[in-house]
Amino acid sequence: MRKKDCFYLGKIAKKFSFKGEVLVYLDTDEPEMYEDLESMFVEFNGHLVPFFIENASLHKNKFLRVLFEDMNSEEDANRIIGCEVYLPLTMLPELDGDKFYFHEIIGFEVQDQRLGFIGNITGVNDANVQALFEIEYKGVQILVPMIDEFILKLDRENKTIHLNTPEGLVDLYIN
Repeated sequence: MRKKDCFYLGKIAKKFSFKGEVLVYLDTDEPEMYEDLESMFVEFNGHLVPFFIENASLHKNKFLRVLFEDMNSEEDANRIIGCEVYLPLTMLPELDGDKFYFHEIIGFEVQDQRLGFIGNITGVNDANVQALFEIEYKGVQILVPMIDEFILKLDRENKTIHLNTPEGLVDLYIN
């Protein structure tokens, strides 16, 4: 499995027992959706390795207490502490309306209500407090905050997102 075909679910935070159980921090608003997984991919030495789940249960809201198959000791668990965990993109629940996953809008055309076509989305920068659309327009990168008030409509069928940006924001980049 390739990382680009997966989504980040969380990280193996710490050991839970001397029998090889670990606590996986789930970076999601709905941790209960992942309680009945059969397996997950663990990034180990730069590769996604499938780990099959023998037993799992939610622990203190955001953690999943997991016993992986063939993990029977603290030493086994120590090897994967701090590793990130992933699931295939096909396991993401489908969103409707104007809700979207960041990976899903890459390549979408951006139409601004005032300016018309302002480029294509090349990425989403979520490294800071405010996530930003990264839009490519004639070799220039435009950064637009991902604010609900700016997003008018998401058209999945035509791979277009319609924005209403404030006057001056996009103009800084294209003039």
